[in-house]
Amino acid sequence: MAATRVSIFPLAGALLLPGMDLPLHIFEPRYRALIHDAMARDRRIGMIQPRGDGPVPPLYDVGCLGHVSHIEALEDGRFNIILTGLARFRVLRELPVATQFRQVEAEVEQARGEDEVLSAVERAALEQESRRFADILGYVVDWTAVSRLDDVALVNGIAQIAPFDPASKQTLLEADSLSERSERIMQLMQIIGRIERDGGATLQ
Repeated sequence: MAATRVSIFPLAGALLLPGMDLPLHIFEPRYRALIHDAMARDRRIGMIQPRGDGPVPPLYDVGCLGHVSHIEALEDGRFNIILTGLARFRVLRELPVATQFRQVEAEVEQARGEDEVLSAVERAALEQESRRFADILGYVVDWTAVSRLDDVALVNGIAQIAPFDPASKQTLLEADSLSERSERIMQLMQIIGRIERDGGATLQ
């Protein structure tokens, strides 16, 4: 993996995974500047989660590089964009820059050559746990449509939209295989399900 400069958008709870889309509304001046810069160069932005609060919070070590696949410029200078995940990256160091937005030196993973798949047992277990989880939280889900998703779309889609806290979402991003990510999702669903049954709290 060669080191490269990545302009980053630190956003807690926003999980981008390779091959998945993430819609974003850009309104802060520093991130408007980030979008302008990305569109003038290669349309690439690194999504990464901060580890805490404050104007310059520390960052997690792993993020996901995304490509601006759709952009809508609004009259007041804001943007609606769709970011499509390309590959994970690991931060080597933060760079001293004059830009409003932060930049890092990072190693970007090579894209996987072929789609990963779950075993039939893993797929069935994930669908069963997802149904139980949706029932506990009162979600209405089109399970027929879910059953038609391939394994990558199912696992990564759940990882992005499920109401997991930022640290939990980070563990899903850092999972090294689809099977591992699926297993972690089921564990989180079971934890939240127990919390909901015991008192209606959320996992924070």
